[in-house]
Amino acid sequence: MHPGQQTSLPILKTDASCCGAPAAKPAATKPRNWRLAAKLAVAVAAWVLVYGQLARFSAWVTYSLLHLQRGRQLTSAVEFFIFEAPKVLMLLALVVFGVGIVRSFFTPERTRRMLAGRSEAAGNVLASMLGVVTPFCSCSAVPLFIGFVTTGVPLGVTFSFLVAAPMINEVALVLLFGLFGWRVAAIYAGTGLAIAMIAGWVIGRLRMERFVEDWVYATPGEVAHPSQTRAWVGHPAEAKLGWRERIQFGNNALREIVGKVWPYVLAGIAVGAGIHGYVPENFMASIMGKGAWWSVPLAVLIGVPMYSNAAGIIPVVQALLGKGAALGTVLAFMMSVIGLSLPETIILRKVLRPQLIATFIGVVAVGILIVGYVFNFIM
Repeated sequence: MHPGQQTSLPILKTDASCCGAPAAKPAATKPRNWRLAAKLAVAVAAWVLVYGQLARFSAWVTYSLLHLQRGRQLTSAVEFFIFEAPKVLMLLALVVFGVGIVRSFFTPERTRRMLAGRSEAAGNVLASMLGVVTPFCSCSAVPLFIGFVTTGVPLGVTFSFLVAAPMINEVALVLLFGLFGWRVAAIYAGTGLAIAMIAGWVIGRLRMERFVEDWVYATPGEVAHPSQTRAWVGHPAEAKLGWRERIQFGNNALREIVGKVWPYVLAGIAVGAGIHGYVPENFMASIMGKGAWWSVPLAVLIGVPMYSNAAGIIPVVQALLGKGAALGTVLAFMMSVIGLSLPETIILRKVLRPQLIATFIGVVAVGILIVGYVFNFIM
């Protein structure tokens, strides 16, 4: 389907998509921006007020309500969980809502149009950056891949996008910023973008188009575009909508995404609480510290087959750092879990042959190893 061409597909009436991108409803009346601004201001003020009292709340529940004794391992684990659970969920809700509004201006189809016709070097950079803000989940990997390669986007550029989109997502960046500060968040974003750009460039230089399944290139672009998939029909970026509709889009994304990931978040925090309460201080330094040369490759090997989202793995990362694990090793572990998702790899087997999948995993894994060793050396 060419830009501007009318599609014959029926408009599917869905409330939400797999990536938190619900179908938009046309505006009935002109939005009153001042009311929206007032409501948002009140909501943000309430969020800040509650967020600032979480430490007191966790201490009150642990010691006054539950009457747990100070200094015990169970007490430390319980206080960690009671404090971190609402903290992480509140940060997650804030960023999903905000980025949901931003995503109302983007679709994979628009991203495809921006990348098509670019030079490979410029495409690798642009694709990596667009991967941060473009809606993406494992279930959309195949239609995105087909839509990109069948419309002239180079294979290496496509892989830059596929690496950056899950690894450097907004949830990871905001949670890292909220829990560790801007320095760690900036390090993660910078190194993740570098891995995505370089991995795409290397795969492009290897000329591995022959390892894409033959049927992919035989697929007409009109059929394969992501804008025709269930997730993107009626996306608000394809219409001129007001702020009321875009805020509703953010609310729908909030319900859809947080509604799906909160059990993983609580599970990750529970694991982190166990590490925080029961693992001795500096114990992880002997396993994941700078002195153990094998800690980085071991972290990557453990992380690759695991499957978790950023919201679920970051509380574990926080606990590991608190027990003496090195920053580079922990970053390598986190990147391997998020960036080399096993479900995404399995899904991509529909369109890629094993040789290209192995190259993709190998190139990204080497980049992650380099990041781990470099930051263990300089930090």
